[in-house]
Amino acid sequence: MDEHKENIHGKDVNVKMSKSREDEQATPCSRLCPDGESVAQDSTPPSGGDFSHPVYKEIALANGHINRMSKDELRVKLAELKLDTRGVKDVMKKRLKSHYKKQKLMQTAAEGGHTDKYYDYICVVDFEATCEEDNPSDFLHEIIEFPMVLINTHTLEIVDSFQEYVRPEVNPQLSDFCVKLTGITQKMVNEADPFPAVLQRVVAWLQERELGTKYKYAILTDGAWDMSKFLNIQCRISRIRYPQFAKKWINIRKSYGNFYKVPRTQTKLSTMLEKLGLQYEGRPHSGLDDSRNIARIALRMLQDGCQLRVNERMHAGQLLSVPSSAPMEGAPAPHNPGSRN
Repeated sequence: MDEHKENIHGKDVNVKMSKSREDEQATPCSRLCPDGESVAQDSTPPSGGDFSHPVYKEIALANGHINRMSKDELRVKLAELKLDTRGVKDVMKKRLKSHYKKQKLMQTAAEGGHTDKYYDYICVVDFEATCEEDNPSDFLHEIIEFPMVLINTHTLEIVDSFQEYVRPEVNPQLSDFCVKLTGITQKMVNEADPFPAVLQRVVAWLQERELGTKYKYAILTDGAWDMSKFLNIQCRISRIRYPQFAKKWINIRKSYGNFYKVPRTQTKLSTMLEKLGLQYEGRPHSGLDDSRNIARIALRMLQDGCQLRVNERMHAGQLLSVPSSAPMEGAPAPHNPGSRN
């Protein structure tokens, strides 16, 4: 549903948005590598708070050399290292830099130094919602599909998934456009439970996997709309509070743009897959299939050395950015939200 989300973005007046924060990129480091490569976007600094450790000087020199390599040279080197050779030149450069950085940091960690830390699991969410071909500004988008795809960041695999359809309340009759776009039929939603009941089963599913208790996890979405708009609007319609576990998330579009250093216009789902040398699998605009493809992008980014971390949050109904300098933390243990007064 990403292209249609682009169309409704900014039209919904139910959520205020700080534009300057929405467009915020990762904070650059003043210490640059040769050829303008920023170490800050490629690695986390040691406990001293800067990049004075010798390992970062070695990484900087390697980055400068990699920047000067041709596409064919990059592909040959990746093949020698038995790494994935797919993707455009900038993707291959980042993959090679990240591989070298990971090797150096692992060596440093073995010597008692610093290493990267990741969440144990990342939970990908991509809602489908009611829509019209030309949504009026006051249209209330109700969630009609709630999918989740679980990534194990240690094994770099998709390990589980959840999916249920949801019966809308305000506009129970789906538009022909919505049915054609999502593949969700009127019969599917008529036979589904309303959102509060589905959300209870989502919470139970997360709790059964001990997320937020035994394991550290984060929510990941394709853009800001799923949480800041769709979930926010749905909770108001269903008269329940916004769930605490969904108040912070990873916007993979921001992460992708910052990591591979590409403009926001190159971070649509189809474009990210193409640039990584991947093809869409399944039916476009199916919430579960979209979630699985987003998960594939996240896995490739993790393999390429990206430290996916929370970069957006909701506060008092407003969408805000989480700066890259903020401490890394997981989502809280999931609980069913109370009723809204």
